[in-house]
Amino acid sequence: MKKQAFTDLILFENDDFFLINKPPHTATLDERHDDKGDSMLRQAKAYWPDAQVGHRLDKETSGVLIFAKHPAAYRHISMQFEHRQVTKIYHAVSSGIHDFEGVLVNLPIFPLKTGVVRIDKAEGKEAETVFNTLDVYKSHTLIECMPFTGRMHQIRIHLQCLKASIVMDELYGGEKIFLSDIKRKFNLAKDTEELPLISRVALHARALNFGLMNDERQQVEAPYPKDMAALIHQLEKNR
Repeated sequence: MKKQAFTDLILFENDDFFLINKPPHTATLDERHDDKGDSMLRQAKAYWPDAQVGHRLDKETSGVLIFAKHPAAYRHISMQFEHRQVTKIYHAVSSGIHDFEGVLVNLPIFPLKTGVVRIDKAEGKEAETVFNTLDVYKSHTLIECMPFTGRMHQIRIHLQCLKASIVMDELYGGEKIFLSDIKRKFNLAKDTEELPLISRVALHARALNFGLMNDERQQVEAPYPKDMAALIHQLEKNR
């Protein structure tokens, strides 16, 4: 499959920032074992040598990612993240039927050396997320997630706490999702193995609202990538 040009990922750009729609399965920063040097930061620096990334998305997570073009812009956006002046909106597909309306999860998170996190009220760092139901399907729910803090795997573990784990998120109790789970009279061809409808954690950074250098507010939204769009299409089609 042909790799998408970096310029095609850009959602918004001015003299200070550019925001992209990060594809799934691509790391934000270079990984230790990444020989290809394919991270979003490396691609961004090939486009704009002074680029610095304002925040991180998990490798599997798609969606809005912001880069600063110069040091003053980087300081400006970093302070906004630090003081919780950036509004982050994510969409997730969870197993089960969930009716969330402004549900706040305020549970501290502690990162383990194994690369996962746990809820730890003694040693964990403050973490807050608000959840709203956007749509309900036959046996799954599309959820809007608004994290006020930026802890590792925050949305994923907070949804697990609500017994609404994201599909394909095996680290935090998520189940695989197959077409046979949602489609009536589904017939699989003989001697073939059914593959899941999506091959990653079904989480997408949908929108980012932040202050420009003149403090004017700017909201940037990212369309679903093909895999997330296809998953939601099948859920809608087979309600």
